[in-house]
Amino acid sequence: MKAIIHKSLAVFMAGVVLFTTMSFAVDVHFCGETLVDYSFFQKVDTCGMEDISEGSTCESPTLSEKTCCKDQQFLKQGQEDLKLSVDKLSLGQQIFVASFTYSYISLFEATQSTAVPFVAYPPPFIERDLQVLHQTFLI
Repeated sequence: MKAIIHKSLAVFMAGVVLFTTMSFAVDVHFCGETLVDYSFFQKVDTCGMEDISEGSTCESPTLSEKTCCKDQQFLKQGQEDLKLSVDKLSLGQQIFVASFTYSYISLFEATQSTAVPFVAYPPPFIERDLQVLHQTFLI
């Protein structure tokens, strides 16, 4: 139970760090008061009313009023202060990071020897079978 709570808390904290450092933008296109399209990754599709001659509107196509279509962009900036540069570390800290990384990676290297040391030795000789002698059998 403790391991499940620990893992779920670790995943939650990783998500918090991810979402606080991530930036994104939402583009929105309105025609009058109506939402026509929104997009997270690409340009929004327009309603085609902005192609009408400049100065005309959706309600009344006269040359004296402004167009009714408008584009908006909502931008959420992420945190940038979590990035740590290596050049800000002192020489002692750089040596520590390099030696710690090398020693940690060397823990997971596989051994090259595949020799089994007890292959040349025969199994021990059984003088009598104790299970048969005492008539105790595993089922």
